[in-house]
Amino acid sequence: MKVDWDAIATPCYLCDTEALQRNLDVLSSVARRTGCKVLLALKAFAMFGVFPLLREYLHGVSASSLHEAKLGAEEFGREVHLCAPAYRDDEMAELVSLADCIVFNSFSQWRRHRPAVAAAGRKIHCGLRINPEHSEAPAAIYDPCAPHSRLGIRREQFDGQDLEGITGLHFHSLCEQGAEPLVRTVASVEAHFADILGRMDWLNLGGGHHITRDGYDLDAMCGVIDRLQQRYGVDVYIEPGEAVALNAGVLVASVLDIVENGMPVAILDTSAAAHMPDVLEMPYRPEVIGAGEPGEKAHTCRLAGPTCLAGDVIGDYSFDAPLAVGDHVVFCDMAHYTMVKNNTFNGIQLPAIATCDGDGAVTVIRRFGYEDFKGRLS
Repeated sequence: MKVDWDAIATPCYLCDTEALQRNLDVLSSVARRTGCKVLLALKAFAMFGVFPLLREYLHGVSASSLHEAKLGAEEFGREVHLCAPAYRDDEMAELVSLADCIVFNSFSQWRRHRPAVAAAGRKIHCGLRINPEHSEAPAAIYDPCAPHSRLGIRREQFDGQDLEGITGLHFHSLCEQGAEPLVRTVASVEAHFADILGRMDWLNLGGGHHITRDGYDLDAMCGVIDRLQQRYGVDVYIEPGEAVALNAGVLVASVLDIVENGMPVAILDTSAAAHMPDVLEMPYRPEVIGAGEPGEKAHTCRLAGPTCLAGDVIGDYSFDAPLAVGDHVVFCDMAHYTMVKNNTFNGIQLPAIATCDGDGAVTVIRRFGYEDFKGRLS
């Protein structure tokens, strides 16, 4: 990213369209090699200002709610796939007008909403979310196959069920992972659901595939997809979210103050709690341009947010020179699971949303203000 950071009004999410293009090239190569269809998981990245670029390479979107489905239909304009733990009765009439495919998380949900699908007056592919009964997620909070999980139907629950009207299966159990966990997960899916797969038209492998990460084994993934399509005669979908925007954006912040409490603490105009919640939820320590691990460089400093939450701490970093009020700090890999999860806690200013191109030209798409905070309240 060739950007003059000091010229950016902060806080600001800045999406690098050149990096986005590199990710799309990788994803489209998988589609070309295998014939599978690639969907954008809106739960990870829903920056509709770049949808015109994304729709040139991706087949559609994967939504998890009415609002995501509406955004996909209005702004992306291709296939809209829907998968959620449960659907509200009062939203189904609108959902069936938007979605091309609806995945149900239980047989009771399928039976409850099947009449709405039938009354839609348009073709809707219906599927069931299955539980692969095999855990690979790196953290319990992200494991749909954990004991007592509410996500996905176990094989034993299929016994005696009528599958008329169901044309496909869906599973999603990976999180920021390579191809090896996918291979093991698919083996478990086949061990449990092979007889049902043979009766289906399509299979969705969900998301969590770090396809665009350096070192990802694309051959292994393509081999899995090819084998599934050939063995069971199904069309395969994948729905990456993070992989679409991986390393394609930053969050630019400014130092508001430096306080001393056993070490320098820089209070920024961006917040872990409000602007990058996964830093606290995952938890993880994002990389900062020009910074190192604590003690690696001459000056170690804690970076923290401006909210009243005592734990609004991003992490400890070291710099070649001491930070000063007004300095810009740039957090890496901040396109996914940031804009879609941020909030207005404490009424803190939401970051602007902008793009930059390969020449470093910055275009601000939207700024936020008081009305965005007030509009969520009453």
